[in-house]
Amino acid sequence: MKAELITIGDEILIGQIVNTNSVFLAKALNKIGIEIVQITSISDDKEAIVNALDNSEERVELVILT
Repeated sequence: MKAELITIGDEILIGQIVNTNSVFLAKALNKIGIEIVQITSISDDKEAIVNALDNSEERVELVILT
């Protein structure tokens, strides 16, 4: 199974915080055989979230939002 992680938050994009959630999730998913094909960080904007979800459904079977 292929998966994508989408992290939402302006604080990630401006470097205010480090995206440790993606590291943790990628390691855990790989351990159970799920391949991470992309990690995307987007703003808190509704349109950005909808676009990211629309685009991810073309690539993967599983999408995880954080």
